[in-house]
Amino acid sequence: MPNALFYLMPQTLPKAGQPAVAAATVTSALDDVYRLACQLAQQAFACQQLVYIHCNDQQQAYAIDEILWQFEPTAFVPHNLKGEGPTGGAPVEIGFDKLGPNKNRHLLINLADQAPQFAVNFGQIIDFVANDAAMKATARDRYRQYRQLGIPLTTQQPIN
Repeated sequence: MPNALFYLMPQTLPKAGQPAVAAATVTSALDDVYRLACQLAQQAFACQQLVYIHCNDQQQAYAIDEILWQFEPTAFVPHNLKGEGPTGGAPVEIGFDKLGPNKNRHLLINLADQAPQFAVNFGQIIDFVANDAAMKATARDRYRQYRQLGIPLTTQQPIN
């Protein structure tokens, strides 16, 4: 049975050495979520966990892909968009369809507006409550969706 952890995002996260999302249409609250999601994927990779980052759409998946490419060489995260890369997939896979990852993975990092039905196939789920009123409402809906799937939920502040 998976467990879901919601990170409650503060006003702003420190930007020390981390790349910003280039798209001008993305709010700073969403920038902070993207940055933390990529940092958590890097930490999971360092612990030899296989990660799936679930996105709303292709545009969001490309934004996450770009952030991961901008990491320092010493913190490189081998990753690919779903359907690209090596046959077995990279340790971190980024996708946006309703089917989920191509193979079993340890950690789901959800950036989509909905809790994916395939979330029950993971041991750990990470989700976010962005510091934005509209995004908080969407996060509350996802929280309810996970609960309906029978997934235990916890919350925590990001550790800087």
